[in-house]
Amino acid sequence: MSARTLTCQVTQVEELNPDVLGVTLEGRAEAMQHAPGQYLELQLDENVWIPFSIASADRGNGTLELHIQHWPERGSSARVRELLSVANRLTVRLPSGECVLDEASERPLLLIAAGTGFAQMKAIVEASLARKPERAIELWWAAREHRDFYAEALVTQWAQQFDNVHFHAVTEFPLTEPLAEGERIAHYQGRIDFVLEKASTAFEDYDIYLSGSPGMVYACLDVLERRGIRQERVFSDVFAYAPRPAASLGC
Repeated sequence: MSARTLTCQVTQVEELNPDVLGVTLEGRAEAMQHAPGQYLELQLDENVWIPFSIASADRGNGTLELHIQHWPERGSSARVRELLSVANRLTVRLPSGECVLDEASERPLLLIAAGTGFAQMKAIVEASLARKPERAIELWWAAREHRDFYAEALVTQWAQQFDNVHFHAVTEFPLTEPLAEGERIAHYQGRIDFVLEKASTAFEDYDIYLSGSPGMVYACLDVLERRGIRQERVFSDVFAYAPRPAASLGC
């Protein structure tokens, strides 16, 4: 799928938590097509484009979802927020990214995300449940504190509804209140790579997708490599935009 530039209608902007906006865009259905795991670029001005993971599988109706976090220290973040407050139409370029769900694979999914890296994983989960609903999914979502799980209700619903979906919440600080009940819902306190180091999961059996900062992704990758994962079955956009000499992985 080659990237296309088009103007979209902003149909919804909602506050998912004090720092994250959920944005729904609508355009021509054929122009908005994308694979689960891809991202788009939002035009701020003539020469500035900002990437955002598409937080929804292709719906076929021309709508898609973004999760946009506000970073006070980043000027571009403030400009995006300002643009969303005044504009009802945005120029975007999509789709981009080769780190997409391998729908032909029969291997279980290990999805590891930090912060709004969850957006990419949300699209992958939606597509997997729709097209191969029996495929096992282990979702690890890392955040600084409890309130950062801005889609906690959705994720716990997945784990309660589908026997093959497990939700592993990881926070640096203690939970402010318990997670929803469910035998496939668990909480760990600590840094995500340290938590993965102690996990009992046989990671070598999985297709693994990672979404977060380069530091977080490579810290987790170091753990996974020590645990015997197959490098050709590990995927992250970080490998394309922030490669390191030791990394010779997929996407």
